[in-house]
Amino acid sequence: MKEKIPKSEDEWKKNLSEEEFRILRKKGTEPAFTGRYVHNNEEDAKFDSGTGWPSFWEPIKEDAVKLENDCSLFMRRTEVICKKCGGHLGHVFNDGPHPTGMRYCINSASLHFKKQ
Repeated sequence: MKEKIPKSEDEWKKNLSEEEFRILRKKGTEPAFTGRYVHNNEEDAKFDSGTGWPSFWEPIKEDAVKLENDCSLFMRRTEVICKKCGGHLGHVFNDGPHPTGMRYCINSASLHFKKQ
Protein backbone atom coordinates (compact mmCIF):
# COMPACT_ATOMS: atom_id res chain seq x y z
CA MET A 1 0.00 0.00 0.00
CA LYS A 2 1.24 3.46 -0.83
CA GLU A 3 1.79 6.11 1.83
CA LYS A 4 -1.11 8.01 3.31
CA ILE A 5 -2.15 11.26 1.69
CA PRO A 6 -1.16 14.13 4.03
CA LYS A 7 -3.84 16.79 3.39
CA SER A 8 -5.66 19.12 5.71
CA GLU A 9 -9.45 19.30 5.60
CA ASP A 10 -9.13 22.67 3.81
CA GLU A 11 -6.94 21.02 1.15
CA TRP A 12 -9.49 18.22 0.74
CA LYS A 13 -12.27 20.80 0.39
CA LYS A 14 -10.37 22.50 -2.45
CA ASN A 15 -9.65 19.18 -4.23
CA LEU A 16 -13.07 17.53 -3.99
CA SER A 17 -16.52 18.43 -5.27
CA GLU A 18 -19.06 19.48 -2.63
CA GLU A 19 -20.68 16.04 -2.77
CA GLU A 20 -17.36 14.17 -2.59
CA PHE A 21 -16.26 16.27 0.40
CA ARG A 22 -19.57 15.72 2.21
CA ILE A 23 -19.38 11.96 1.69
CA LEU A 24 -15.65 11.25 2.01
CA ARG A 25 -14.69 13.74 4.71
CA LYS A 26 -17.98 14.26 6.62
CA LYS A 27 -19.25 10.64 6.45
CA GLY A 28 -22.28 11.49 4.35
CA THR A 29 -24.12 9.34 1.84
CA GLU A 30 -25.65 9.89 -1.56
CA PRO A 31 -29.39 9.32 -2.01
CA ALA A 32 -30.27 5.78 -3.07
CA PHE A 33 -30.28 5.08 -6.83
CA THR A 34 -28.57 8.40 -7.69
CA GLY A 35 -24.87 7.51 -7.82
CA ARG A 36 -23.08 7.32 -11.17
CA TYR A 37 -22.02 3.67 -10.62
CA VAL A 38 -25.29 2.16 -9.37
CA HIS A 39 -26.03 0.72 -12.81
CA ASN A 40 -22.44 0.04 -13.90
CA ASN A 41 -22.36 -3.59 -15.04
CA GLU A 42 -18.69 -3.98 -15.92
CA GLU A 43 -16.97 -7.12 -14.68
CA ASP A 44 -15.71 -6.81 -11.10
CA ALA A 45 -16.89 -7.91 -7.66
CA LYS A 46 -20.02 -5.75 -8.02
CA PHE A 47 -23.52 -7.18 -7.79
CA ASP A 48 -27.05 -5.74 -7.85
CA SER A 49 -28.13 -5.65 -4.22
CA GLY A 50 -31.28 -3.65 -4.98
CA THR A 51 -30.30 -1.17 -2.24
CA GLY A 52 -29.54 1.77 -4.53
CA TRP A 53 -25.79 1.89 -3.91
CA PRO A 54 -22.98 0.09 -5.71
CA SER A 55 -22.46 -3.16 -3.82
CA PHE A 56 -19.43 -5.44 -3.92
CA TRP A 57 -18.74 -8.83 -2.31
CA GLU A 58 -15.13 -7.81 -1.61
CA PRO A 59 -12.90 -4.73 -1.76
CA ILE A 60 -10.62 -4.35 -4.79
CA LYS A 61 -7.69 -4.97 -2.42
CA GLU A 62 -8.03 -6.19 1.17
CA ASP A 63 -5.30 -3.83 2.38
CA ALA A 64 -6.88 -0.78 0.70
CA VAL A 65 -9.63 -0.39 3.31
CA LYS A 66 -10.05 -0.56 7.03
CA LEU A 67 -13.22 -1.30 8.95
CA GLU A 68 -14.47 0.55 12.02
CA ASN A 69 -17.56 0.30 14.20
CA ASP A 70 -20.17 2.94 13.42
CA CYS A 71 -22.93 3.50 15.97
CA SER A 72 -24.36 6.67 14.39
CA LEU A 73 -28.04 7.11 13.52
CA PHE A 74 -29.05 4.74 16.34
CA MET A 75 -27.70 1.75 14.39
CA ARG A 76 -24.73 -0.60 14.63
CA ARG A 77 -22.88 -0.80 11.35
CA THR A 78 -19.37 -1.35 10.08
CA GLU A 79 -17.90 1.62 8.26
CA VAL A 80 -15.53 1.13 5.31
CA ILE A 81 -12.68 3.65 5.27
CA CYS A 82 -9.92 4.21 2.71
CA LYS A 83 -6.58 3.42 4.36
CA LYS A 84 -4.76 5.86 2.10
CA CYS A 85 -6.86 9.02 2.57
CA GLY A 86 -8.99 8.17 5.62
CA GLY A 87 -12.15 8.91 3.63
CA HIS A 88 -15.56 7.40 4.34
CA LEU A 89 -16.46 5.00 1.54
CA GLY A 90 -19.64 3.40 2.85
CA HIS A 91 -20.55 0.41 5.01
CA VAL A 92 -20.20 -3.37 4.89
CA PHE A 93 -22.91 -5.86 5.83
CA ASN A 94 -22.93 -9.66 6.13
CA ASP A 95 -25.92 -10.22 3.82
CA GLY A 96 -24.08 -10.43 0.49
CA PRO A 97 -23.79 -13.21 -2.06
CA HIS A 98 -21.23 -15.96 -2.48
CA PRO A 99 -18.29 -16.23 -2.49
CA THR A 100 -17.82 -14.00 0.60
CA GLY A 101 -21.33 -13.40 1.94
CA MET A 102 -20.40 -9.72 2.37
CA ARG A 103 -22.02 -6.59 0.89
CA TYR A 104 -19.69 -3.61 0.68
CA CYS A 105 -22.22 -0.83 0.09
CA ILE A 106 -20.07 1.98 -1.34
CA ASN A 107 -20.99 5.54 -2.38
CA SER A 108 -20.37 6.26 -6.09
CA ALA A 109 -18.85 9.61 -5.09
CA SER A 110 -15.99 7.72 -3.44
CA LEU A 111 -15.26 5.57 -6.52
CA HIS A 112 -13.42 6.07 -9.80
CA PHE A 113 -14.09 3.06 -12.02
CA LYS A 114 -11.19 1.88 -14.19
CA LYS A 115 -12.09 -0.57 -16.93
CA GLN A 116 -9.89 -3.69 -16.93
